[in-house]
Amino acid sequence: MAGERKAAGAEQDAFAREAMVHLDHLYRVGFHLAKHQDEAQELVQETFVRALAACDQFNPGTNMKAWLTKILHNLFFDRYHQRKRWISAEDVTEQESDYWERLPAENPGPESYVLQRELSTQITHGLRRIPEEFRAPILLVDMGDFSYDEAAEILSCPIGTIRSRLSRGRKLMQQYLRPYIGSEQERSKRK
Repeated sequence: MAGERKAAGAEQDAFAREAMVHLDHLYRVGFHLAKHQDEAQELVQETFVRALAACDQFNPGTNMKAWLTKILHNLFFDRYHQRKRWISAEDVTEQESDYWERLPAENPGPESYVLQRELSTQITHGLRRIPEEFRAPILLVDMGDFSYDEAAEILSCPIGTIRSRLSRGRKLMQQYLRPYIGSEQERSKRK
């Protein structure tokens, strides 16, 4: 009996170590869904609590990143959409993710730091303006490196819906980033 508990504890420890590898990914997705650092951290924390409690439901050898993202996404919908706590783009605070600042730059310098920060700000603002139904596929496929099939499974919708929402979301992002990209192209032409 004690041996069984010890083996179960070792399995849960191994599961937790493997799940921790995906912490940064879960935070990025959580931040873009919740739009606030504190709420994103709570989502990730609750995701890990739920995942550890249900670790026996995870099939070893399958995609843990997708499984954890599905838990996070379901948790987000449970907390926010069932309560009908929709947040309009105008009500969003100017709080930004510091994730991009923590990434090491290959060629750090003042100019690259400013450009990286500006691009991050523009992308974050663009994502905040996109409705949730288009934002989630972009986060999963374009930023989370999930396949269309995996994103469809996580969001519980057909793959055609993922393709459609990605297309519309990308067009919205392009529209929102056009003023920024246009000014960059004009600067390049002047040089």
